[in-house]
Amino acid sequence: MLKLNFYLYWFFYLMFMSLLMFSFGLIFIYYDCTLMIEWQVFCFNSVSIFYVLVLDWISIIFCSVVMFISSLVILYSMNYIGIGTYSSNRFLFILLMFIFSMILMVISPNLLSIMLGWDGLGLVSYCLVIYYSSMKSYLAGLITCLTNRLGDIGLLISICWLMSYGSWHFIYYNSFYSNMVFVLVIVSCFTKSAQIPFSCWLPAAMAAPTPVSSLVHSSTLVTAGVYLLIRFYNKLNFNNHYFLFISMLTMMFSSICAIYEFDLKKIIALSTLSQLGLMMSSLFMGMMDLSFFHLLTHAMFKSLLFLCSGIFIFYMNDNQDIRVMGSVCVFMPLTTACFNISSLTLCGIPFLSGFYSKDFLVELMSFSLMNLITVFLFYFSLGLTACYSFRLFFYSMIYNYKLMSYNFYSSSMSLMKLSITILTLLSISFGGMLMWMMNFNLVFIILPFYIKMLPLIFVMMGIWIGVEICNLNYFFKLNYYLFNGYMWFMYGYSIFMYNFFYKLSLSSSFQVSSWGEYYGGSGVSFYLLKTSNSLQLYSSNNLKLFLISFFLWFIYLL
Repeated sequence: MLKLNFYLYWFFYLMFMSLLMFSFGLIFIYYDCTLMIEWQVFCFNSVSIFYVLVLDWISIIFCSVVMFISSLVILYSMNYIGIGTYSSNRFLFILLMFIFSMILMVISPNLLSIMLGWDGLGLVSYCLVIYYSSMKSYLAGLITCLTNRLGDIGLLISICWLMSYGSWHFIYYNSFYSNMVFVLVIVSCFTKSAQIPFSCWLPAAMAAPTPVSSLVHSSTLVTAGVYLLIRFYNKLNFNNHYFLFISMLTMMFSSICAIYEFDLKKIIALSTLSQLGLMMSSLFMGMMDLSFFHLLTHAMFKSLLFLCSGIFIFYMNDNQDIRVMGSVCVFMPLTTACFNISSLTLCGIPFLSGFYSKDFLVELMSFSLMNLITVFLFYFSLGLTACYSFRLFFYSMIYNYKLMSYNFYSSSMSLMKLSITILTLLSISFGGMLMWMMNFNLVFIILPFYIKMLPLIFVMMGIWIGVEICNLNYFFKLNYYLFNGYMWFMYGYSIFMYNFFYKLSLSSSFQVSSWGEYYGGSGVSFYLLKTSNSLQLYSSNNLKLFLISFFLWFIYLL
């Protein structure tokens, strides 16, 4: 019997679809056209329900990038998760469900079908986060799922609200909606994109396997919020200084947390958070196309960064602590090269793909009539990005080798290496290629020399501070480092809320508590037990009962 390798089959299928969609996307850009496909789901008398898909260059190119990264992640998972077991096939199919719900969300112009994809993303990402079935995974999955539920509330309310506008096809009505609809959608997208105050779940979700982190927490799930805001984009409502301030705060605050973090995957998660802050703030400054451009380039190099860190963890006996790493470059030269290229791309080093989007964003921000504090925060967070990237580089590559025995190392050419090599080539070339294809560089900007050089100066300063932080002795108290490392104790605030409500419920009369017990979980479980016992009794004695009931009816009829 021929045993199909599902992983390879889906890798080839997704790669082919990705290349096909990218070529279609270029045709759509060239002719500047939009295709809408309507499918009549149900028709009865005058009631007809249509399912609509919108295909324009934004949705098609985003779908192609998602499929491309997914195909390489599936190829990578063949070695990382292993193939041929039931659990590995389960992993693959959960991943495919995730990709399907993402694409459903991307190509929908209808808020109801977007809700289907949005909910699918939330539920399937929960299944992926708890894949390892440890206590840590369950807690991380819980915080992920519940935070994303908050966003669903906003979308559900806006769906109800749009009833009064006559249609859920929001693409036609963007200039008619009231401000509050936009506020609801923006807050919902903030939960998905992990902006402050919903940002705890992203570092916690690193309990998932590394291929999941690479796909879900760098290029798809967290960017779904940004993508939906690009779809809802309306210049009048999006020039909002409050939301701009929140997204800039996220950008800075996550970078500061990354400087004090020692978990390899959490550092990369926090850097994703700061890039999401950058995309959101550019969106609120009115630069929609550039935000989308940065979203695509960021997806490429950030998924590469995650995949490389996965190889380090895989070959280092499941170690994620950067203090125990060191001199990795001696043992794994190819992986290290790819890792460093993606780190440099993240910093915005000239002529790598991150440079084109970030530099262009910052230069256009100089023209957006923002105040001095906004400009300073923007440049400062650029410097912080370089700071934590070089701190990570120092700890993992330069420092002497510590604690681990050498036996775990091997640098054989596996499918994991193949997927990161392909992604590295694209991380270098994708930004420049996309800028040329999408005609972003038709904007003519004249800046003074010192403003033109300012991003580079801040990046160099960030590199210098990052190197200095590595050589810094711990002269503050431990609480200072804990405060900066644990997302400023954003996990911890929930316990105060819980204490407050618990004490409130205790202080209220015990009568209320007893009624709550009677009609609550305890009472329901008691009656369920009783019902199941009686049903069991009935099913085990059904012939006797049947004969007795027959006999009783017979007597009754007589």
